[in-house]
Amino acid sequence: MTAIPDDPIHPIVKPAPDGEHEHAFPKRRDEITLDVCECLIDIASALFSLSSKELRKPGRTSQPVARVRQIAMYVAHVVLRLSMGDVGRGFGRDRTTVVHACQTIEDLRDDPEFDRVVHMFEQIASAAFRNRLGI
Repeated sequence: MTAIPDDPIHPIVKPAPDGEHEHAFPKRRDEITLDVCECLIDIASALFSLSSKELRKPGRTSQPVARVRQIAMYVAHVVLRLSMGDVGRGFGRDRTTVVHACQTIEDLRDDPEFDRVVHMFEQIASAAFRNRLGI
């Protein structure tokens, strides 16, 4: 079977170890969203020197951890153009939490130093996902 590249209808065919053909279907949108959010958490963890485990922790966390998570959720929505519902699922939070995060970060961007930090994260995320998401 010949696969048509980037065609969601036709599977990608690759040889399996036993000589048979293994069919690998493209990832579903929710899987891609989860992968993107996981990558953003890892980037935020490295950039802000925080534990990725803390950023992924369900429930309430300390204010510095919550603020970094809010920045990552904001970037996922504004820069990577994920819906607030998708961002919420990707970060293990409710959509209304993402709404609050985006409003909070927008308000805090009036501070030039905070804006510089968010802008840096936006640039990194944009570069990291440019080829994958077509941004």
